[in-house]
Amino acid sequence: MSVTRIVCPLSALLVAGALATRAQQSLPAISLPSHSMRLVVVVNTKSGLPVTNLTQQDFTLLDNKAPRTITSFRIDSAVAGSARVIVLLDAVNMPYQALAFARQGVAKYFKSNEGLLPYPTTLAVLTDKGAQIANDFTTDGNALSDMLDHQQIGLREINRASEWSGPDRLQICLTAFHQLRAFAENLPGRKIVLWISPGWPLVSGPRVDLTEHEEQQIFSDVVSLSNQLRQDDLTVYNINPWGVGEPLERADLYEAFLKAPNRPSDVELGDLSVQVLAVHSGGLAIESNSDVAGNIARCLNDLRSWYAITFDPLPADKPNEYHHIDVKLARRDLIVRTRDGYYANPRLFEPRR
Repeated sequence: MSVTRIVCPLSALLVAGALATRAQQSLPAISLPSHSMRLVVVVNTKSGLPVTNLTQQDFTLLDNKAPRTITSFRIDSAVAGSARVIVLLDAVNMPYQALAFARQGVAKYFKSNEGLLPYPTTLAVLTDKGAQIANDFTTDGNALSDMLDHQQIGLREINRASEWSGPDRLQICLTAFHQLRAFAENLPGRKIVLWISPGWPLVSGPRVDLTEHEEQQIFSDVVSLSNQLRQDDLTVYNINPWGVGEPLERADLYEAFLKAPNRPSDVELGDLSVQVLAVHSGGLAIESNSDVAGNIARCLNDLRSWYAITFDPLPADKPNEYHHIDVKLARRDLIVRTRDGYYANPRLFEPRR
């Protein structure tokens, strides 16, 4: 799929300015990867059931197409509160009718199983003022449903046709994503973010021409987020509540940005879309299905069982060298999913003073 280039200096300037600030703030948090790289590998049947009877010999791991030895292997699961779930309802990128539908779906999930949730969960709501995140985690879905009922989410005149006139919305989304990652950073165990949204403006239309300076800033944010999500053991899932009502060409547009950039000149704003971040983290971007509650439960199936695998990564020939990870199974009838890769020897661009 090709993406047309246009010049939009105002949007590029606003986005790059926000990214420069975050990149500068993120510099101390980035360090060289440890000698051993840890992966969370989810294996399911085609019907979505977790597979728990595989051995290390069933797996082949490739780093940039080079076979790597698995140095540790175990089957894991989210027991004894060893996982945290954050459900974020995106009120910035949906008109009122779609927001109301998504809100009902989230409440339906909270009330399922008589309100007993399988994992400690909290609620976040994204509004024009940023992400409002409840600090407490609970397995009481009825309490979370009541919290959602009392959320005052103001109306916002947004529609799919006018989204390109709002670079402010893009800044709100990116800032909230960094805020959410920072909130999850010190939580124990695996962390799951379920971002209920049709996506952010930057993947729904033509690309913006960027200056060299802006490309470096955006690339720094891509590298920073990739490594931070891996180090924080955080997986992102994007659930599009538009579902079957979303035009196919719009719903699948994010796939044009799934190839991770290797250098600043490769970047596009779509590289920072929530769908791309989700897929690269090992999560899912769910389109063409309007069952919000069912899709939440589907995503959380990944916490029932997974394989914790470590390996020694290949040495990097240069800073910010992207390494694609591929995990293959001896059995072809199973579906395997993990993070897309990692940036070896990360070095962030430091904005000019």
